[in-house]
This record gives sequence, structure tokens and C-alpha cells, in this order.
Amino acid sequence: MALLPCRECGKHVSAQARACPHCGAPFPWKKVWNGIGVDWKSSATLCGYPLVHIAFGRDVHGRLRVAKGVIAIGQFAIGAITIAQFGVGFLFGFGQFMLGLTAVAQFAIAAVIGIGQFATGHVAMGQLVLGYYALAQMGLAKYIYSVDRKNIDLATFFGQMILNAKIYAAMVVLAVVLFFPRLRSCLSWSKEQEGTDSVAFRKL
Repeated sequence: MALLPCRECGKHVSAQARACPHCGAPFPWKKVWNGIGVDWKSSATLCGYPLVHIAFGRDVHGRLRVAKGVIAIGQFAIGAITIAQFGVGFLFGFGQFMLGLTAVAQFAIAAVIGIGQFATGHVAMGQLVLGYYALAQMGLAKYIYSVDRKNIDLATFFGQMILNAKIYAAMVVLAVVLFFPRLRSCLSWSKEQEGTDSVAFRKL
């Protein structure tokens, strides 16, 4: 079995070692170690934060990567718009456990609109909810439309809200289509970044 020097302590270790037995360095036989997973930031920024930050896996010190940007995507993420397993989306969040102004998640803790299996918000929709206006199987709210409580006015309210949401979604899609060339240039990255990211993706 081949032995190679550890990049941290210099002592010889197996070429298949996942950690140095002497100093604990991960994959010690590799000359360079940047952790596992992906950590990509767009070159475009807003108030010092990347327009888009995508992060998964662990960094060089073994810590979980957290995406932080205007648009944040990852297992753990914080941003204005967030897509994550666990995250905070100040304007909108989508994932499993989400906290934000509006949220769509299995557990959606929102201030304005929450949609999920368990949801809170001024307007809450889901299986079990807490809110002011609610559409749910079970819930606690001032105005609720549920299995055992039928409120026709509230049904009209939710119908109009869903229609407005569809119109808003169509406008967003149209805006993306019209401004895609400009958006693509904003999200461009350098050749050096591209090479680094390709290595990171291969490590997955």
C-alpha cells in the first residue's frame, strides 16, 4: 500500500486514509483540501452580499457550509429569497423548516403567508395551522375554513388570493424571460471560479 506525506504534519500516511492518524487532517494524502460539497458565489453583489450563494457540504475545517446571499440555496441557508432544508428567508423561503416573511415548507413559520403541513402566518394554509385567516384541516385562527367549519366568505377570499398568486407568478416568469440575458451576465463567473466549482461538484 502506497504511503504519502500528510500535507499538514508531513508524516507518512496511507494513500487511502480518510484522516491522518497523527494530526487528524481529512484526506491527508491530498495536496490541497477545500472540504466537500459546493460553495459558489456569483460575482454580482448587493450590499456586500452575493446575488446568489449556493453552498452544500462541509468546509475545510469540517463545519457545515451555510449559504448567505440575496438568493441563498443550500442545506442551511439565510437570504432574502431562500431555498433550503433549514433556512431563513426574509422575503420568501422554500424548504423543509423555514422561517420568514412568507414561507412554503413542511414547517413554515411565517409572519404574512405560511403554507405547509404545519404553518403560521397572518394567512396560513396547511394541515395544522395558526393564523388570522386559515385554510386547514385543523387550526387556530379568527377566521378559518376547515373540515368542520365552512366559511363561504373565507372561501371566496382564498380563491381570490390564489388567483392573484397565479397572476403574480406569471408576471415573474415573464420578467425572467424578458431580462434573462441581463440576468445571465450578472451571474457570470470567472474561469478560475468555474474550475474551482467544477472540482467541488466532482467531490459530491
